[in-house]
Amino acid sequence: QVQLVESGGGLVQPGGSLRLSCTVSGTLFSIGAMAWYRQAPGKQRELVAAITGGGSTNYVDSVKGRFTISRDNAKITAHLQMNSLKPEDTAVYYCNADLNRMFYWGQGTQVTVSS
Repeated sequence: QVQLVESGGGLVQPGGSLRLSCTVSGTLFSIGAMAWYRQAPGKQRELVAAITGGGSTNYVDSVKGRFTISRDNAKITAHLQMNSLKPEDTAVYYCNADLNRMFYWGQGTQVTVSS
């Protein structure tokens, strides 16, 4: 059974940093793109950053220059380095991955940016 587990969320002051991790487990024969989404209270889930198997990345405009997505194909993990965090970054962050030609979601990790 394929599973995604996120970690690294928490409470941070504005201007601070957090690093989210997404660890994949299970039997895999195909690994495609991995991505981070977020959902703030009362808002729709939005794509934050994505990375292909080849390492190409894209970001939502609001995080460009502050967030960096990366992946380790050997360990089947993805990371989201978040710097210069703002209160509007507060949300539940979800990992999403194309695994075995199906899309899987993690359970989410809360990120709260507040003084």
